[in-house]
Amino acid sequence: MLESYVTPILMSYVNRYIKNLKPSDLQLSLWGGDVVLSKLELKLDVLEQELKLPFTFLSGHIHELRIHVPWTKLGSEPVVITINTMECILKLKDGIQDDHESCGSNSTNRSTTENTKSSVKPRRIQQAAPTDPDLPPGYVQSLIRRVVNNVNIVINNLILKYVEDDIVLSVNITSAECYTVGELWDRAFMDISATDLVLRKVINFSDCTVCLDKRNASGKIEFYQDPLLYKCSFRTRLHFTYDNLNSKMPSVIKIHTLVESLKLSITDQQLPMFIRIMQLGIALYYGEIGNFKDGETEDPTCHNKDMLGNITGAEDETRIDMQYPAQYKGQELYSQQEDEQPQGWVSWAWSFVPAIVSYDDGEEDFLGNDPTSTAHQQKAQTLRDPIVSIGFYCTKATVTFKLTEMQAESSYYSPQKVKSKEVLCWEQEGTTVEALMMGEPFFDCQIGFVGCRALCLKGIMGVKDFEENMNRSETEACFFICGENLSMKGLTYLTNSLFDYRSPENNGTRAEFILDAAHHKETYTEIAGMQRFGAFYMDYLYTMENISGKGSANQDFSSGKSEDMGTVQEKSTKSLVIGPLDFRLDSSAVHRILKMIVCALEHEYEPYTGLKPDIKDENEIILNTEEVASLEEYIPTRHTSVTLLKCTCTIFMAEFNLLDHLLPVIMGEKNSSNFLNATNFQSLRPLPSIQILVDKINLEHSVPMYPEQLVHVVSNLTQLSDNLLHYCYAHCYLKIFGFQAGLTSLDCRGSYCLPVPIIPSFSTALYGKLLKLPTCWTKRSQIAITEGIFELPNLTVQATRAQTLLLQAIYQSWSHIGNVNSLSVNEALMNEVFQTIGVKSKNPLPTLEGSIQNVELKYCSTSLVKCASGTMGSIKICAKAPGDSGKEKLIPLLQGPSDTKDLHSSKWLNESRKPESLLAPDLIAFTVQVPQYMDYCHNSGAVLLCSVQGVAVNIDPVLYTWLIYQPQKRTSRHMQQQPVVAVPLIMPISRRKEDELSVGSAPLAKQQSYQASEYASSPIKTKTITESRPLSVPVKAMMNLSEGCRSPEERMKEFIGVVWNAVKSLTLQVMLFLGPSACIISACIPFSENK
Repeated sequence: MLESYVTPILMSYVNRYIKNLKPSDLQLSLWGGDVVLSKLELKLDVLEQELKLPFTFLSGHIHELRIHVPWTKLGSEPVVITINTMECILKLKDGIQDDHESCGSNSTNRSTTENTKSSVKPRRIQQAAPTDPDLPPGYVQSLIRRVVNNVNIVINNLILKYVEDDIVLSVNITSAECYTVGELWDRAFMDISATDLVLRKVINFSDCTVCLDKRNASGKIEFYQDPLLYKCSFRTRLHFTYDNLNSKMPSVIKIHTLVESLKLSITDQQLPMFIRIMQLGIALYYGEIGNFKDGETEDPTCHNKDMLGNITGAEDETRIDMQYPAQYKGQELYSQQEDEQPQGWVSWAWSFVPAIVSYDDGEEDFLGNDPTSTAHQQKAQTLRDPIVSIGFYCTKATVTFKLTEMQAESSYYSPQKVKSKEVLCWEQEGTTVEALMMGEPFFDCQIGFVGCRALCLKGIMGVKDFEENMNRSETEACFFICGENLSMKGLTYLTNSLFDYRSPENNGTRAEFILDAAHHKETYTEIAGMQRFGAFYMDYLYTMENISGKGSANQDFSSGKSEDMGTVQEKSTKSLVIGPLDFRLDSSAVHRILKMIVCALEHEYEPYTGLKPDIKDENEIILNTEEVASLEEYIPTRHTSVTLLKCTCTIFMAEFNLLDHLLPVIMGEKNSSNFLNATNFQSLRPLPSIQILVDKINLEHSVPMYPEQLVHVVSNLTQLSDNLLHYCYAHCYLKIFGFQAGLTSLDCRGSYCLPVPIIPSFSTALYGKLLKLPTCWTKRSQIAITEGIFELPNLTVQATRAQTLLLQAIYQSWSHIGNVNSLSVNEALMNEVFQTIGVKSKNPLPTLEGSIQNVELKYCSTSLVKCASGTMGSIKICAKAPGDSGKEKLIPLLQGPSDTKDLHSSKWLNESRKPESLLAPDLIAFTVQVPQYMDYCHNSGAVLLCSVQGVAVNIDPVLYTWLIYQPQKRTSRHMQQQPVVAVPLIMPISRRKEDELSVGSAPLAKQQSYQASEYASSPIKTKTITESRPLSVPVKAMMNLSEGCRSPEERMKEFIGVVWNAVKSLTLQVMLFLGPSACIISACIPFSENK
């Protein structure tokens, strides 16, 4: 009588979730082989209790339920359960009430559930008692396992809806089927065996459609938006590995989903709602949404009882991470505060795993097993959590952003329709999302994709820049490229997945997982991640380790004493790596990006979690010496690292500028201006641009994992150590390597000319930290609240006047509102900036080059004062001008530090001076301190300290020549020199050394002051051994030219010559001393007889 064994199992599942069923009618129909039930209502409270979702079910209906049992072929054909049209509506729980709404209800529900189980189980055992002596228990157990492992579930027309505020999110799946497969993932009737302890299943989803609409106050949807996802099909593979035939739960669970093509569509009205849904997921994951309404509290006694009950029976519901702060003395408040917070999605997902893969408790009773042995086996397996691997893989994904507008029909009474227009498209290839977990102590998530790009589509804000009739190339439409092509990279994104034929599961071997934090970091490095993907790689790792060994699963925490808890070390690290990318910021891209930001801000949703006020705890917590030492041993932190490799950013001249419609909205202002009507767009070619190259950008951020509890304890310590204070800050490090910038231009063919360097390669670093909960540190006014450090070893900027005019034109195109087509760039200016290779320039322009070295700035603020200090090692400004015999000469214009103590004497200009020591003081050093609140200046006054070393300035005619350049006024008076062609941004090392040596070359013999020299320089603090040269003015500036043919440049040279003679005769030296109560200024004005 197989019916007596199988029927109770199927009836228990059906009767558990469906209301108003008559077991007698169901049993009779089931024995006939087919059951058809119509218009069924689901037991919503049972679903909420078992799923443990942070949502509540508003309704749940099943139109038709069919069950087919092949009694004659039960050992070779599967049981098929078919559900036709199932609809469920969910919403977020009021106040995010979890299972802790009240102590009485919890205990009542738990006792009711236990009583129900105890009353149901004996009845089930009696029903399932074997009446046929020809059927041994072992055979029945094996047969039941085969039946359960091969059940086919088919759902046709599955509808899920989620409602919140004015948001209606609906998911409609035309067909979903789950069935058992064999080794080659083909449909088969399988069962686990002693030689193959593996069970495989496949779930096929057909025509999945996701809609996101907005409802009005009455709950009706006035205008239906385009679906987010339309008729997408995907398949899921499930792989379960068991330790033995009697294992109730698999030891390894793999659930991987593959989507070949994923096409998402988001309109401007759907974007705020989509972001709202994402924020909900993040808030639920981190447990930031409180599970009590404002003003509600929880009885700690009830919570302790609930916690104790969960430890022995449902270990998945306990928060192991709450055991961390054992060193916080008397801090039941810590564990209570943490327990009062909602459970994160990791804990919820983990508690849901056993419900998916394990049998019901009563099923073992159906088989006639000994309840004592079953309980012992469950307890033994509870101590070992299974390894769960969840993966999502997408071959190609497309996200299209659309703008909508209302369009009325021809008839007056016809309803309005929404018309959408595509403006932006994001394409992504080879996407992988993998999560690996083993209980709560280990969780790892890796996300990556091979390549991506962003494209401009059609028009934006009335400008038809990419309409079909424009005939613009796809290269011009693409403004963002990152990573590689999937056809060249291969199927690396599927590595070790169930869809990879090379994976261990597809080759009959058992997979090995890395569950150790140290080994994980050594294996999954940034290099390994970029080799697998190429465009983007993220690794999020959370680990928790109990180092005391005192805690156990059966430990009683009902007393609430922190001493009973084991010391747990938690750590969270996030590493993000972005591969080589090319970002082009032209008018089309900028306006589309800003338009998306404006659409995202146009909502009135309240945040899920408001900012908690920094309220200091009145109950001060005092730790003894041992507890402080234990606290200093380990403090959990969250560390985030973001790395960008080989970044290229090109900022084009604006071809149109409508930022006055977008920026006010982004800045929080109301925008009352209307958009412009459609205008004809004409692309500007050649289009000048600024190109920025960066070899590497690294951003690191660290913050304490439990800042509130940590600060409340540390701020009350009598003796505060630097280590504890360090962990009370949020730290941020920014490092930039190989930053360089230059000018380039885009021609009609879509190619770039060679970049003209403006800023050679340099590196810099920035560090900042912010004190957590400043209100808790009011008694320690000397502790810094914010602190920042900026370091710049060296920075060089070089440009001709033509290049600066072109930079000014690019800036004005973005700062001036309106159409910029009329502001076309002067052709002569473009030809001067971008020289043609192999063509000599008749009149090479002088180049100004300025450099600063050893810049360091510091900022610090406390509750009383703000302070800033900084130093600059040296500064140098020189001009590169064409010289005799076609060589370029360097003319120093400003240089410091320079020894100017004998500047007032006539011999200073002629004598040779040795360079200053490398240990010489910096050129500029300053310190500024002002009160935090100017109304309380009597408490702390303002302080200014400044030290400036000698600076030498040379006013040379080449500076005037550089300033008066205009593209229209081209003269041929300059000597013909070698052409200045476009060069790469990276300056050759040999060229750098030549320039450095030319500035500090050996001095010439003593000569009269009016005699011209090739160039002049003054000492500079550098590692290169240099000597200074006497300042002088070229002879041409002193010569008398005929009045009839003098040009403005020649008149300026004559004027500079007269001024120079006066400067040599009169020197003003000022020394400024600042003290707390005195200011001394001394002036020395000596006259020199030697002219």
